[in-house]
Amino acid sequence: MIFRISFPILAAVVAAVLANPFAEKMSSATSNIAYMNRLVHGAYPTKNSQFRRLDQNGNQVDISNYSLKFQKCQFVKAYDDELAENEDARTVLATKHFVVFRLCPSNSCGSCNYGYGEYLVDMEEYLEATIEYAKDKQEEKCDQCEEECDGYYENQGNGNEQNEGENNEEGGGRRLSSSKCNECIDTCEKIENMEENGYIDATDFVECQEIQDEGDNGKSLYAGAMCASNGSKIKIGVFSDDECRILNSELDVENYLADGDGNQMKLSHALLKTTYDSDSCLSCLVENDENDDNEKEAEVEEVCENLYMSAAKCEKKHGFDDGLQKNYYGYENQNENEDTVCDFISSLKTNTYAQDGEIVVGGSSSYHSGTTSTTGGQKFALTFFILGTVGLAVYAAMLHSNLTKSAKSDLSSQGGAMA
Repeated sequence: MIFRISFPILAAVVAAVLANPFAEKMSSATSNIAYMNRLVHGAYPTKNSQFRRLDQNGNQVDISNYSLKFQKCQFVKAYDDELAENEDARTVLATKHFVVFRLCPSNSCGSCNYGYGEYLVDMEEYLEATIEYAKDKQEEKCDQCEEECDGYYENQGNGNEQNEGENNEEGGGRRLSSSKCNECIDTCEKIENMEENGYIDATDFVECQEIQDEGDNGKSLYAGAMCASNGSKIKIGVFSDDECRILNSELDVENYLADGDGNQMKLSHALLKTTYDSDSCLSCLVENDENDDNEKEAEVEEVCENLYMSAAKCEKKHGFDDGLQKNYYGYENQNENEDTVCDFISSLKTNTYAQDGEIVVGGSSSYHSGTTSTTGGQKFALTFFILGTVGLAVYAAMLHSNLTKSAKSDLSSQGGAMA
């Protein structure tokens, strides 16, 4: 699919969508790419707050029946006022990191083809929320494993192995099965002994940090989160600046990782993978016994709460009926800018930008960092025009030669007659 977007239109669209959708509407004189720095930040504080909010008509915003689903990670390069004013800056283009995710109905999250909302949020904020959630779940699972599988191997040796679902003699509860105990003990031991086994958790590097000082060559290197596999994955990359804006795709971060003794280390991506697994759904409903009581309000997971409240929203287009529509007090600007947000999210999902954030000219589906490659059709057309031009040049030369010979022959015959 070929995109034909004029620069003025592109600049206007990017400026509008990257402005904070909860701020007052910007005039055309003040809306520009610099507002990307304030993307969807600070709509409402959500930490330790009550998520359910009432509008003037008493309606509630409730996402407890939805599940969070990753869609895409995308870098975007755009003009930045601060870089333009910085004499030491090597570029005026700032690289912004975005994540597109959905809130899908939990009962149809696998397909998620209608009744969902689509959202755009800063990648750092997305990773902060989802990694915290994943670490909490990992800790809960290992605590449960330690509690319910304690003495598992000793019981096996004494011929006292419990069957799946057998009651716990002490607490009267249901213990984990032998197969689940085997699985969780192995997993939790690997997590606990990760560094001893030569691994570092990849989530330790999602925030930009130095991995090599200036040294002899005078150049520092930094590690940070980056988009990979056309945005379907998030991994740790190597950058040339302390804000992880300039990606160096030729370098491998593991070549710069070592422990205190200088031993080479590798990255463990197990935890990071949970944040971008598009095949799984993170339920926004907190699972506890209190939710079984119909008289009590369902509790929403904090990860869903924080990301939903801070993201730019595209909801009405996809039939998301429980979202922040225009009748919700304080969100008029969200409603006014929703079409623009939807258009920008669509552009991120249709390969308008390359993996490193550059705009893909001509809509080529294949690209490398910082460059674009021609398609088969483009190569054929180029070859055809080159050969055609050469053929026409040869034909013109032959025609010119024949005309010249003919003219000389006519003159010669005329001269002979006159003599």
